[in-house]
Amino acid sequence: MSSSTGHGWAQLRQQARSLETQTETLFHSYSQLSQASNIPPTPTEEEQKFESQLEDILERREKLIAQLTRLLTSEPAATTSALKSSNLTRHRSLLASDTAELDRQRTALSTARTRANLLSNIHDDINAYRASNPEAAEADYMLDERRRIEESHGVVDNVLAQAYAVNEGFGVQREMLAGVQRRIGQAAGKVPGINGLIGRIGAKRRRDGVILVGTAFSLPPYLLGGSRRSMGGLLPVEIEGSLMDSRC
Repeated sequence: MSSSTGHGWAQLRQQARSLETQTETLFHSYSQLSQASNIPPTPTEEEQKFESQLEDILERREKLIAQLTRLLTSEPAATTSALKSSNLTRHRSLLASDTAELDRQRTALSTARTRANLLSNIHDDINAYRASNPEAAEADYMLDERRRIEESHGVVDNVLAQAYAVNEGFGVQREMLAGVQRRIGQAAGKVPGINGLIGRIGAKRRRDGVILVGTAFSLPPYLLGGSRRSMGGLLPVEIEGSLMDSRC
């Protein structure tokens, strides 16, 4: 008995889940009707078909839940599964939520249709008034033309403002480039001074070398030889270096 009950429970639950999936798909398609840009003034066949299908599926789900409830209550209390009770509660909650969702979407579609009909009636009244009053229609036409001209002027003003902003940006960039060029010129102006300083240092070194060479050659040979021995041969090296600098 328990095995047949469990098998029947699984089949009924599978049917319930399948109907819940179908309900979700139908709700998605039905909700698109209220978001259309041109809602018909009266319910269409497609709309009535969606509503009929949703009502039929909700009714079938309610019957399945009643069968699941009878199966669960027919089981002994000792063998009743907490998971089955939880699944049954979930199916009931989804059914109640989908029933409320159908009412909500139906109301939303009706409200959108009423608003569309109201706007259509207003447009019809305006057209009828213009047709019966040519002068008023002409005045409305002139007002519309004036509004379009003002809108075009606004577009031109925006374009000019953008152009002025771009021109100002170019001016800032020119100032930045001019500042960079000034700094480069100042740095280039300082380089000749550095070169002159280096040249004066080299000239002084060459002059000192010439003086040192002249002094060395003016010494007596015995003093030059003693200096060579006392300085370990460093003086001739310095003299040669000085001579090289003086030749340069």
